[in-house]
Amino acid sequence: MTRMTPFSSPLLLGFDAMEKTLERLAKSGDGYPPYNIERLRGADGATEKLRITLAVAGFAESDLDVTTEESQLIVRGRQSDDSEREFLHRGIAARQFQRCFVLADGMRVIGAELRNGLLSIDLDRPEAERLVRKINISVKD
Repeated sequence: MTRMTPFSSPLLLGFDAMEKTLERLAKSGDGYPPYNIERLRGADGATEKLRITLAVAGFAESDLDVTTEESQLIVRGRQSDDSEREFLHRGIAARQFQRCFVLADGMRVIGAELRNGLLSIDLDRPEAERLVRKINISVKD
């Protein structure tokens, strides 16, 4: 029995990678750290920017790593275990994390800022120029 997917239409050519990305995202169910995504309007009202804000309380700048790989924004956090501290109760976990966001074509990461336990990552998408190209048809008889 063949599995039918939304991308199996003969009109959608070259979307195999997108289908695999969606399957991978569906399998990653970890909700840590929590995050917000908000839309920011530019001063001119036309430019659109996005801000991803992750709650990373307890992480220092050196514990965090923000990278882009292929079409993904990857945020990693790893705290070093301080062996000199003796805990009577440890309710705040020092756990590592990796959070991935798939970026659309043309999305750029502008910068990242850590303030008050919140890591904010700003992105934008410059307006793409519309390209119309005429394809010549050759006749072979």
